[in-house]
Amino acid sequence: MNKVIKQLLNRRSVRAFDTKDINKEDLSLIKQSILRAPTAGNMCFYSVIIVNDQYKKDELSLLCDNQPMIAKAPLVMVFLADMQKHMDYFKYSNCEEKSKIPNRLPGLGDFHLAMQDAIVAAQSAVVAADSLNIGSCYIGDIVENFERVQSLLALPNHAVPAAMLIMGYKKDNKEKKLLDRCDIDALFMEDSYKSKSKEELDVEWSKPLEHLKKTNRVPYEDATMADCFYTKKYTSTFMEEMNRSTSVFINKWLDK
Repeated sequence: MNKVIKQLLNRRSVRAFDTKDINKEDLSLIKQSILRAPTAGNMCFYSVIIVNDQYKKDELSLLCDNQPMIAKAPLVMVFLADMQKHMDYFKYSNCEEKSKIPNRLPGLGDFHLAMQDAIVAAQSAVVAADSLNIGSCYIGDIVENFERVQSLLALPNHAVPAAMLIMGYKKDNKEKKLLDRCDIDALFMEDSYKSKSKEELDVEWSKPLEHLKKTNRVPYEDATMADCFYTKKYTSTFMEEMNRSTSVFINKWLDK
């Protein structure tokens, strides 16, 4: 097994870091890896805010579901789906006047491409960081409380949060047990979508469910993995806020 595959198969989220700062050389390598990530049409529909200001880290830790690890992380990166820079550039270059093609507001297709660009770039950062013994964790809650995040980071309407990463050097190199995933057959289909029976889904999610049972984290005795997702995630107050907040920034993107 080559080093890259081994690294990918053993990657895990890290939420507690060594307190030392990321050195300039390693940060430069992470930045270069972000730059070389795949991007739609070589347009780089994304930008990255590196949050160094401690006040802003503290605020983000509160806005992102009260997670103190964000405030303590040596490196905080907010990945933006960013069309604003292109809209500005089109204006500065008088593209509409020179081409005789009417300008338009960014639409949902632009939004989707920009989100892809930003998240692919974030994953390139994760892989690069892990190769440097720098742990990372995605913070999905960055899409909550958009109005306050927008104000905190001075975001225009066409630069919205796609993902946030916290990073830092790992405290030790001891291999820790990885969380069980669903069965690989739950992910891959051939040629077309295939709906599955409850029995098939129960088998495919049996390993994660067994782990939750061992750690007493099931909602009731005969719970399936679906029950765990439904009660802990799908119907949670943070998902309600994520959906509300996301609707706000999509509507602002569309100028509604």
